[in-house]
Amino acid sequence: MRLIDDMPVDWREGTFLGRLLLVEGPTPVLVRRGEVIDISKSAPTTAHAIAGGGPCRLDGAGLGDLEDLDLHEASTTPRLLSPLDLQCVKASGVTFAVSAVERVIEERARGDAGAAQTIRKGLAERVGADLSAVRPGSTEAEALKVVLIEEGLWSQYLEVAIGKDAEIFTKAPVLASVGWGDLVGVRADSAWNNPEPEVVLVCDPAGRVAGAALGNDVNLRDIEGRSALLLGKAKDNNASAAVGPWIRLLDPTFGIDDVRDAVISLKVVGADGFEMSGQSSMRLISRDPLELVAQTLSPAHQYPDGFALYLGTMFAPIDDRDAPGQGFTHKVGDEVCVSSPKLGVLRNRVTTCEAAPPWTFGITGLMSNLAKRGLL
Repeated sequence: MRLIDDMPVDWREGTFLGRLLLVEGPTPVLVRRGEVIDISKSAPTTAHAIAGGGPCRLDGAGLGDLEDLDLHEASTTPRLLSPLDLQCVKASGVTFAVSAVERVIEERARGDAGAAQTIRKGLAERVGADLSAVRPGSTEAEALKVVLIEEGLWSQYLEVAIGKDAEIFTKAPVLASVGWGDLVGVRADSAWNNPEPEVVLVCDPAGRVAGAALGNDVNLRDIEGRSALLLGKAKDNNASAAVGPWIRLLDPTFGIDDVRDAVISLKVVGADGFEMSGQSSMRLISRDPLELVAQTLSPAHQYPDGFALYLGTMFAPIDDRDAPGQGFTHKVGDEVCVSSPKLGVLRNRVTTCEAAPPWTFGITGLMSNLAKRGLL
């Protein structure tokens, strides 16, 4: 698949920040009016570009029109990388009523996909309807908490779904995210897992939103379902954080209201002929995106290189793939497409974390590369 086929519908009008792997090394580029511009001399990383406060105004050497560059999946150089480099990769969870119910189901099923359907029938209608009707942290939410505790339906997941504090966790180390066309990984020992199609906000060190991208917050439901204390093992694995294809920068063609209005689509096509699709509407999120940003950056926690924040998803697939009552889980070879008209298509193929290319190019490697190129 060509990258140009997965660009946003209005890509020639928007402004996009990303990274290309060139012969010299990782190189930040802008796509402006369709032209690809190497901005590495003024901003050696995308974190530098965003921290400068005006990435839209950066200039550099033209590399040609995006349509003329030969960018495909699994090509060598030039190759599109994740647009994130030095930013800390954070994620917010349980931000939709539907996903909150599914987390409670995972908890009660203790990670057993076969037990989930029975629990789902008895829980989803009652709790899901209540959750969608209240604003997190409100007086009504506190009253609902009291009722659910009395009925024996309370959960730690409901605490972050309707309580005052959002769930914010670290999804991946710096430089560990993968981009468009890369393999995404699920652990070989996971038997119940799924993609999570999301919007990812990219912010400067002061917490100002610079732009947005698509993300796949790959999730291992069986591992997290055994214990919420296993969140790191369920979420932070080799090739488990996909972001891309670009960071669409905020400009007159794209603003935070476009994020609030976004509909994120998911399509999974397996080598076994299985297909699954769904959508997640940002209009149904329980906390405003800017509230989630404000809960990420605070006097108690700073990000001097900026941060990226997955905003969560309402999509928790329950389609049976192999046997009735077993739900959905990935298989090696699945093609996963996360898409939204103004953000394009994030396209990846599934492998195991163990078989995915190991993450070896870290901060030391990047700094050495940039220094040798005279960019620092």
